[in-house]
Amino acid sequence: MKRFMNWLTNSFTPTMNKFSQKPVVAALSSSMQKIIPFILTGSCIHLYNVLRSYIPALPNFIRIINFSFGMLGLLTAFMVANQMMEKLGHTQYTINAGLTAISVFIMFIKPVLDANGMFTVEFNRFGPTGIIVGIAAGYMVSILFHLVGKLNLLSNSSLPDFVIGWVQNIIPIITSIGLTVFLTFYLNIDLFALVLLLFSPIQNFGQTLPGFVLLIFLMTFFYTLGISHWLWNGVKTPIFMAGIAANIAAVEAGLAPMNIATNEAVFTAGLITMGGMGATLTLNLLMCFSKSKSLKTVGRLTILPSIFNINEPIMYSAPIVMNPLLMVPMWINSITGPLVVWFTMRSGLLNIPSKMIQVGQIPAPLSSVMITEDLRAVLVYVVLFILYLVTWYPFFKVYEKQRIAEEQNELQLDQLD
Repeated sequence: MKRFMNWLTNSFTPTMNKFSQKPVVAALSSSMQKIIPFILTGSCIHLYNVLRSYIPALPNFIRIINFSFGMLGLLTAFMVANQMMEKLGHTQYTINAGLTAISVFIMFIKPVLDANGMFTVEFNRFGPTGIIVGIAAGYMVSILFHLVGKLNLLSNSSLPDFVIGWVQNIIPIITSIGLTVFLTFYLNIDLFALVLLLFSPIQNFGQTLPGFVLLIFLMTFFYTLGISHWLWNGVKTPIFMAGIAANIAAVEAGLAPMNIATNEAVFTAGLITMGGMGATLTLNLLMCFSKSKSLKTVGRLTILPSIFNINEPIMYSAPIVMNPLLMVPMWINSITGPLVVWFTMRSGLLNIPSKMIQVGQIPAPLSSVMITEDLRAVLVYVVLFILYLVTWYPFFKVYEKQRIAEEQNELQLDQLD
């Protein structure tokens, strides 16, 4: 274990931190974070619709969902190009690259323009299903802007700066839009369908049991190294958003939801992330009643955030990060939790979420019942609570014993002084 921890500390973690800072990775992660307010806007309306289902007289705000949650693909295209230019140091291109990516994305979704100037396109292509297409459009535009930006065209020219700026923007704009026009309208390629086809193996794998468990384990594993699970936004967001969108559509069509790999099942329900990523709530409770004064203090200071599924305070103050005794049970929880949730939902013992509510700070099991619309969620919560507690307990007791010994040594040293 010591050799493994040394490798994690001195080799693996620095390498991954360096990787996460690469422009291509950092831009995608940042883009996914920046569209969260639009996701939460849609979530608020879905939450409101729960109330509306009991009071039908309340007004219908579906259009707010359509033009927030329902525009995620378009918004992603802008943000990816915008953030790529920022991370690559082309700050002069951040706005124009993003706007160009919007034009490119709209062509990617294969609109039809008739002789009368009528513009027709499937509206659902703008939404969460199109996130991966928005990413592709944003990256394509970014590459072209980056290549032109490296040329520093007319940088030594005596032309006015605003003219140089126009030229330096016009060339990548023409190239990006011209290339997309050629592919879409002259070669008649449905780039939306093509991109989805190319990425479908990843999307499909994410909705399998191995893919579901692997994704949650990886997010938790890197989190215990001090690397935020936001790093995985570029992978999980398209999978989770497409999954919940398909569930919503299925229910509207009178069918059963089938996708378990959704933000709602993982985060909002508070079953897999009971207390936060890695299910740290029961550890926090153990710390509240610890014989170690330091652990008891930390436990009581961090219990309120944990109840609301926010565990950064305990992750870094216990600490769990880079602490082998507490990292291992957290890894175990990241496997057992998803397994329990998957099998209970797949077997019909618990409803699969079919509403887009991504407010992960609602205490469970209240959130568990709310998002699954199933009182059996309370029973699943209790089972997982016990399972997590049993997993944390032996590791915690060993760690507690170490901390008590350290505190006694410190007390003896103080008395000698």
